[in-house]
Amino acid sequence: MSTDHPSVRILPRMQAALVARTLGIFLVLFSAALLPPLAVALIYGDGEADHFALSLLVSLAVGLMLWLPALKFRQAMRNHDGFVIVAMLWVAMSLLGSLPFVIGLGLSPADAVFESVSAFTTTGATVIVGLDDLPPSILFFRQEMQWLGGIGFVVSAIALLPILGVGGMQLMRAETPGPMKDDKLTPRIAHTARALWILYLSITVVCALLYWIAGMTPFDAIAHSLTTVSTGGFSTHDASLAYFDSVLIEGIATVFMLIGGISFSVHFLVWQRVSLRPYWDSPEVRAFLGVVLGVVLIATLVLYLEGAKASPGEALRYSAFTVASVITSTGYGIDDFSVWPTLLPMLLIFISFVGGCAGSTAGGMKVIRFVVLGKQVGIELRRLVHPSHVQPLLVGRQVIKNRTLEAVWAFFGLYVGTFVVFMMLLMALGMDAITAFGSVATCMNNLGPGLGETAGSFATVSDAQKWICAVAMLLGRLEIFTLLVLFTPGFWRD
Repeated sequence: MSTDHPSVRILPRMQAALVARTLGIFLVLFSAALLPPLAVALIYGDGEADHFALSLLVSLAVGLMLWLPALKFRQAMRNHDGFVIVAMLWVAMSLLGSLPFVIGLGLSPADAVFESVSAFTTTGATVIVGLDDLPPSILFFRQEMQWLGGIGFVVSAIALLPILGVGGMQLMRAETPGPMKDDKLTPRIAHTARALWILYLSITVVCALLYWIAGMTPFDAIAHSLTTVSTGGFSTHDASLAYFDSVLIEGIATVFMLIGGISFSVHFLVWQRVSLRPYWDSPEVRAFLGVVLGVVLIATLVLYLEGAKASPGEALRYSAFTVASVITSTGYGIDDFSVWPTLLPMLLIFISFVGGCAGSTAGGMKVIRFVVLGKQVGIELRRLVHPSHVQPLLVGRQVIKNRTLEAVWAFFGLYVGTFVVFMMLLMALGMDAITAFGSVATCMNNLGPGLGETAGSFATVSDAQKWICAVAMLLGRLEIFTLLVLFTPGFWRD
């Protein structure tokens, strides 16, 4: 439309060629991610090699069709472009990631997309039953998708693609969870992403080795390390980690789930300085571990005193593992916490809203936001007693700017409003209130197990409800704003 009036002239603010080229590069990379499960299919001879080969060709073709026409296009990336690319990438990966489930397992489109979205967003909710009988390549593919989604496919990709001219900071800002997205560990964004990627890979390798030493088979050790560090929670067995019935394996999982729930910026400082001091120096990490310890203590006491577990040691075993699994949004299970006594099921669902630290692989609303709001509440209480009191909002030694505080409040309001809308939609489609609450909570917090009908799996819910839950998972993974901003008229107004 040709007019200079700003209220009438509607133009896309991203450059279409730049978006297509960048998206195409990422989808070509995604097609390469189908090579490991293809290799597993060939090694085990499980009959899925042709299906993965076809999925790979389709993904590669889509990526090349987007990339090649804009191969020589070079232009600086703007913030708007980053938001569009990230949103489209997650949708495209979820759709292409569903192909092996449709072609190989014969799942319906709703089931396949739900499973794919759950994997990439590290939610861990599933519609598949009979995991123990699935082909190894399908099992490995589910685990690998969660690993890619954990660190963020975009963050991984920009670490490897500086020579292709893919802008970094705009993608990182749209992709990275947490309210303070402009912090960088190294001066160059590609170096930052590469450092995070190497650290993420190193922690995963250590986790796999420990699982293997603890008694897992090499396949199970690798598969579960991918979903432990990514706090995804998919397992190769229907019984999850309860299948192994090993206190040592559960202990390893608990430690690495908590590692996944701590900011990788802090892990980087620990690695760089060869000192554990940065963990203690971070107010967010201290608050996160404090919440974990407090809830573990409550759960242990309730389980033992209510007679749900025979001894304090057994109560501690189940509470420590489950609390770590829930607050980090991993979703592994060694017991069904939805039938635990008194307040525990709802308490655990509520701590999933808190989630892990910003910059971690965990879901939830992020601990730093609760820390900031807690500090603000303290300041407001002091102002009631001393109206002229002026005090900056400090988190550790950092002064929180008003813009950040406004963003935190806006996020909380939008999160609650979105939660209510999704819950009402599920109830309108016939889901009972408890199941609807638990389902939206587990999807938006990227947790996995819900309450009521979805405590075990989402296999029995309707297709319409699955589509709604899939959107809720994407909104939760990208922290709502990244997707919803695309639906605001101002975003597209030049």
